[in-house]
Amino acid sequence: MSLTDKTAIVTGSNSGIGLGIARSLAEAGLTVVINSFTDSEDDHKLAADMAAEFKTDVRYIQADLSKADQARALVEKAGACDVLVNNAGIQHVAGIDEFPTEKWDAIIAINMSSAFHTTAAALPMMRKAGWGRIINIASAHGLTASPYKSAYVAAKHGVVGMTKVVALETAEEEITANAICPGYVMTPLVESQIPDTMEKYGMDRETAIREVLLDRQPSKAFATTDQLGGTALFLCSDHAAQITGTTISVDGGWTAL
Repeated sequence: MSLTDKTAIVTGSNSGIGLGIARSLAEAGLTVVINSFTDSEDDHKLAADMAAEFKTDVRYIQADLSKADQARALVEKAGACDVLVNNAGIQHVAGIDEFPTEKWDAIIAINMSSAFHTTAAALPMMRKAGWGRIINIASAHGLTASPYKSAYVAAKHGVVGMTKVVALETAEEEITANAICPGYVMTPLVESQIPDTMEKYGMDRETAIREVLLDRQPSKAFATTDQLGGTALFLCSDHAAQITGTTISVDGGWTAL
């Protein structure tokens, strides 16, 4: 099946995992909508550059996914949605008793509730088209937990649960819903954390990566945004038509422990 007549929306996709997935889908010929809340000249240039590189339609649409109406409006403004990739997310680390209420609310809104709102808006489009793929970017923390990440872990577990519900509600249709659960992925944000980690622990780069950042990732290697993009593209293919309501871990063995 050709995907060149399909439109994909990837939330939180002006960098990192979201951008890697958007690039893989654009390379496969899909029309791609990238998104962030910033609406900068760089965001629009990024879309234009991807369109020129992959010879397909790539557009940027701004939306603050902490707001339900904007999450739904993102899908409506796109005009079509055959592939929905819910990737947008933020993080905050603190103990339960010190966790700021506003940070909890923001993480739940952006990491979990936005996926509900975009899915609710996209499903009618998919049903009208007779085909659809919903790909939620959860996390290894959607299957396990770490201390000091209560909101993130709760949100990602919620995303996994919601994915299963959507899969059951669409099980007799040509629509699938799955969650990709990455471990640590090499992104610009992670790269920027390496020098501080080296300084904090008095380690060289390789040791800081292996013993601190990748402590829970048995492969001792980062996943890449290209690998995440390839996994998302596979879920869009005919080969994945009977894969629905499940999680696919790209975590170097983290959840095997």
